[in-house]
Amino acid sequence: MNILKILVISPHPDDETLGCGGTLLKFGKEGNALYWLIITTIAESLEREKEIVAVSNQYNFKDVCNLYLPPTSLDSLPITNLISKISKYISKIQPEMVFTSSNNDIHSDHHAVFRAVINATKSFKADYIKKILMYETISETNVIPSLYENNFSPNFFVDISEYIEKKLNIMSIYKSEVMKYPLPRSLDSIKALARYRGSQCGVEYAEAFNIIREILK
Repeated sequence: MNILKILVISPHPDDETLGCGGTLLKFGKEGNALYWLIITTIAESLEREKEIVAVSNQYNFKDVCNLYLPPTSLDSLPITNLISKISKYISKIQPEMVFTSSNNDIHSDHHAVFRAVINATKSFKADYIKKILMYETISETNVIPSLYENNFSPNFFVDISEYIEKKLNIMSIYKSEVMKYPLPRSLDSIKALARYRGSQCGVEYAEAFNIIREILK
């Protein structure tokens, strides 16, 4: 079996779980090496640091890199600085697969991360990357105005039926981020989205992605 290095890039801690938690669990169980790059974090928050460690242990990440940039302000920072930081970590681990946030998300941090990731993963800069996938983040991807250019139309699905409950358990670690139903970041809403995505591809629960780039050899 071909073992892959898989990198998930999350603008904030919890985006990795909301966007592709089940997929990470599935790929990890298959023996692939998982890596986590966190872009922003609440400064000097001991509780958040404990949550990050607990989440990392659940996914069994080989390495976690936290850039500790201030949240909700990435669009005010020089984009070249963000590209450089992301490029440095990508060059260090040389992943074959990268997961990143959606360019369509309402959150400005998600926009900035997407643009920086696309710049940092150009094929002539990182030819070892064979697949880049854009994930959806409930309460960010689904609240953008429903214009055609903002539409999240997935073309890649992963069956996470075996992992949906563990995904929800991991999300519960982020105590301050979990909402009460019917708000979008409630556990019921997260599960409902996975069921809906599953219905689109003929399985019980799924996560959905857009393929940004795929190279087959």
